Amino acid sequence: MSSHDYVTVNVFTADRFGGNPLAVFTDARGLTDAQMQAIARDFNLSETTFVLPPDNPQHHARVRIFTPTTEMPFAGHPNVGTGFVLARAMDNPPEHLVFEEIAGLVRVHILRDDTRHIYGTRISAPKSLSIGDAVETETAAACAGLTPDDILTTAHDPLKASVGTEFAIAEVASLEALGRASPDIAAFRAAAQGQTGTLRFALLLYVRIDGDATRLRARMFAPLGGVLEDPATGSACATLAALLTSLAPGVNVALSYEIEQGVEMGRPSLLIATARKTGEGPVEATVAGGCVLTGRGTLEL
Repeated sequence: MSSHDYVTVNVFTADRFGGNPLAVFTDARGLTDAQMQAIARDFNLSETTFVLPPDNPQHHARVRIFTPTTEMPFAGHPNVGTGFVLARAMDNPPEHLVFEEIAGLVRVHILRDDTRHIYGTRISAPKSLSIGDAVETETAAACAGLTPDDILTTAHDPLKASVGTEFAIAEVASLEALGRASPDIAAFRAAAQGQTGTLRFALLLYVRIDGDATRLRARMFAPLGGVLEDPATGSACATLAALLTSLAPGVNVALSYEIEQGVEMGRPSLLIATARKTGEGPVEATVAGGCVLTGRGTLEL
């Protein structure tokens, strides 16, 4: 029998009962791929992370991320939370950590208050913005249990985009419409036919609060990836920030977005996403938030 310690933390919140829960196995040596997947399924959180020694000793850790059904190449709240947990466990944590992941290297900047107390982290997405296929308005609406009239196409049509993990992104017409959204699994299955991505078809809906382009409310559904609805999705919100910044007027633009998520689930979360574009390079994104330690335990296998 082997024992493996873990820490639980709520991410993108300062509230013990808010944010997105995460389990972090701080030393996953000895666990097989199948065991990691089984543990993530048993915990049944949006994601569970497993920390391993890095392949490159100049980095701080290799981090593997599992939903209840699949391994993720990159995800936001697992990196924010894992960085927070590891930094809090260090006697003299550095200003940033570097994680090795399937999608690439993830830089995690440690956030401290005026007393140097660590309260959260900010991560840089491992890839610049890439925009994929268009998504039919009718498809996005059907997946969310909405009508096509609930989907706005003024700024952009529904489309797929990624900064490490791909999401379908659609703007909705009002907070009321966002609140009515409910995932239709049959519609998700139809939308995902022939697709082999990690989440197959994950949908991020957002609305501008009071028309403000940088204050947003979002919801994310990925039922085919084992996440019916996610309370806070850092990778999706970073992608959204990068997409909206790419569409903003001007050549050299840096924008910051306050994104609320999880409100409809009773787990309010606040994500601070930034993106920068220049005439010379790609659009890069970050996402940051606070964390609250919630528990510790040991799993016996």
